[in-house]
This record gives sequence, structure tokens and C-alpha cells, in this order.
Amino acid sequence: MKAKIYISLKESILDPQGKTVEHALSVLGFKGVKGVRVGKYMEVLLEPAPIDSAKKSVEAMCEKLLANTVIESYRYEIDPEG
Repeated sequence: MKAKIYISLKESILDPQGKTVEHALSVLGFKGVKGVRVGKYMEVLLEPAPIDSAKKSVEAMCEKLLANTVIESYRYEIDPEG
């Protein structure tokens, strides 16, 4: 079982790394880019378990360690075949 976790800064938080990437893309000629937000992606392998139990575990991981919920938001997907 695999959890795919996506963490990014909340919309209200400035993203200087995203601004840097946006500027670099512009310099490279990608003029259609109107904004970039940089985040983190993680894959966590889990022991087989009921989906509800796996979701609770992943949410606890994100809340306690993986995401700084003051400034970051997270979402995840559980792949039972992972």
C-alpha cells in the first residue's frame, strides 16, 4: 500500500522559491507562465490495512511531522496496490 503525499505552502503564504522559478522560466522564454508554487512530494509505503485506517495514519503523519500546518497544506492519495 502506498500513500502519495503532496505538501505546498498555503495560498496566503508568499513562495519566494516559486517566484524564483517563475522568473527563471520567463528568462528562458516561457512567457505564458503566470505563477509558480513549489512544494514537496513524498511516497510512503504502508503495511496493508483498511483504507480508513491508512488515511488516519497518513493524516497523523502529516499533522505531526511531514507538514507545517501553520503555513502548509497537504493532500494525499492512497494506492492500495502500491
